[in-house]
Amino acid sequence: MPHILAVANQKGGVGKTTTSVNLAAGLAGAGKRVLLVDLDPQGNATMGSGIDKRNLESSVYQVLLGLTTMQSVRQKSESGGYDLVPANRELAGAEVEMVDLENRETRLKSALGTIAAEYDFILLDCPPALNLLTLNGLVAAETVMIPMQCEYYALEGLSDLVETIRKVRKHLNPRLEIEGLVRTMYDPRNSLTQQVSAQLQQHFGDKLYATIIPRNVRLAEAPSYGAPAVSLDKVCKGSQAYMALADELLSRSAIALALEKQA
Repeated sequence: MPHILAVANQKGGVGKTTTSVNLAAGLAGAGKRVLLVDLDPQGNATMGSGIDKRNLESSVYQVLLGLTTMQSVRQKSESGGYDLVPANRELAGAEVEMVDLENRETRLKSALGTIAAEYDFILLDCPPALNLLTLNGLVAAETVMIPMQCEYYALEGLSDLVETIRKVRKHLNPRLEIEGLVRTMYDPRNSLTQQVSAQLQQHFGDKLYATIIPRNVRLAEAPSYGAPAVSLDKVCKGSQAYMALADELLSRSAIALALEKQA
């Protein structure tokens, strides 16, 4: 069975989609079978994977409403080397339409169950909000990766997300755990950045990834080319960091699997 990982943070602009796309490409580059699911109505992960969200015949929106299947919606990201379940603005209406549907919190989990065995990793790019779409992601996932900037407001928002994860674990998905926190857009010249980073290290310890994602122009430019930065420019600092993050995730997954076998 695959490792299903939700990339989530209700705060926008923290590098969540950049992390999802480049981590997917990094894992694919390491020879893993990867599926990326775009759960954000903005469709940025879709565009960043080289697929035009404006010309989609169907998307994750139809999947969540039960109108089509994952098999018929997924596409190949040629630039990233992974499969993608795309999204566009239609998805913004899904939350309202799902309210009266049965099992509204588990619809993504059920849909993924039909193709999960075909992958080693399934990444869920959640929207920047604690809404029904994010909830579907958290219910479907085994672990949560939290990208965050090292700034004061990020710490405030983090407590809300951790509390949401705790509630989901208690009521809907008892296996859900925090995979780790990833420091993104990191600028070591900023003293506040260093202070917040130290606080994260103190409070989260091993849950904080050793890999740090720096501020990098190529990471910002890559979506305009419809490609992950790790595919577009493998030698830039941002790409190197995301490939290191993929290696760190693979190492953690291998350790977790070994511990499961011993139990």
